[in-house]
Amino acid sequence: MTLSSCVIRCKPQEIEDVRKRVEEAKVCDIHMVDESGYIIVTIEGENIEDEVSKFAILEKLPGVLNADMIYSYSEEELEALREDLDLQDPVPEILEKDVDASQIVYHGDLKKRF
Repeated sequence: MTLSSCVIRCKPQEIEDVRKRVEEAKVCDIHMVDESGYIIVTIEGENIEDEVSKFAILEKLPGVLNADMIYSYSEEELEALREDLDLQDPVPEILEKDVDASQIVYHGDLKKRF
């Protein structure tokens, strides 16, 4: 499953007509309608292709000036990241407790030295 948030922009005087068209399209859930011409929605899909096709429907609705995806979430990506985290070393003990800054030694390399 995928989930994305989207901001739809239209002319303020057309906000009600565009809101109705978005509802009738049945491709997303409306969360906020701002009278200045913005509609905040979320789009769910079985996969990225499903989600993108629903987004394309929103973009083409009469009165929509533009639509932008703001955030996207994918269960598959999350699972891959979790697997990567499981393979990584655990958090060093020194980071899990309060330590005086003078005891911390940096062994890296600074790319920009002033």
